[in-house]
Amino acid sequence: MPNKTVLITGCSSGIGRASARAFLDEEWEVYATARDEEDIADLAASGCRTEELDVTSAEDIDHVVDRIREETERLDCLVNNAGFAQYGPLEDVPISRLRKQFDVNVYGPHRLASAVLPMMRAQEDGTIINISSVQGMLSAPGAGPYAGSKFALEAMSDALRAEVQDLGIDVVVVQPGPVETEFTDRAEEEVSELERTREYAWVYDAVEDATIASGSMPFAITPEQVATVVHDAASLSDPNTRYPVGGFAKFSVYSRFLPDRVRDGIFGIVRRLF
Repeated sequence: MPNKTVLITGCSSGIGRASARAFLDEEWEVYATARDEEDIADLAASGCRTEELDVTSAEDIDHVVDRIREETERLDCLVNNAGFAQYGPLEDVPISRLRKQFDVNVYGPHRLASAVLPMMRAQEDGTIINISSVQGMLSAPGAGPYAGSKFALEAMSDALRAEVQDLGIDVVVVQPGPVETEFTDRAEEEVSELERTREYAWVYDAVEDATIASGSMPFAITPEQVATVVHDAASLSDPNTRYPVGGFAKFSVYSRFLPDRVRDGIFGIVRRLF
């Protein structure tokens, strides 16, 4: 029986890179992609099939999917991992940046899913794994753009799962808590470029403290821990619909059921601290 095939986006670092190695270790045919193929040259040397892929480019996506169809004739799993975080008070985030946030984090996974579903439908088998976040369940001041994109990804995943459940296709959402990656470096860059409204100084301070601390928090998880969950979900015949990863993520699943006013009160305390 031929090896199973997986397509993973955003493999230049963090969860994507760790996932590529996890699948490769289990002898999957791994198509590891990134916006700059040079960033994943080491994965190519390890045995991955690499390709340049910008998830905002339909042309890039069609090229990669056509290559998979020609070389392996099937795709067992798509891991929609590519993404970035735009933080900042919503009033200060221009529509162009909000559009970019959704183009990568929401429209990107939709483009990929739409491109691979015909192949999965034809083979009557496949798994689509969308990498979300605890912020796909629980938003906070300064996290509106990023959390909004992840809330949308979660909602679309729920709809897609119901639509394809009789076609042999599974849709899984993986929800990591804080991860020890370089992800927050770009988030800090995106925030630094905003024109700041003075009244939101406390929001910027809270965002800065959170992004600096998140990767070093005692409950931060490693990319490899997330990659293990991703691989295991892809390997199961009947995976769970959602996988919160790490203690913080599991706690957040329950905290979202707090009344809105209780959460607002907590954020009020945070404001006074800053």
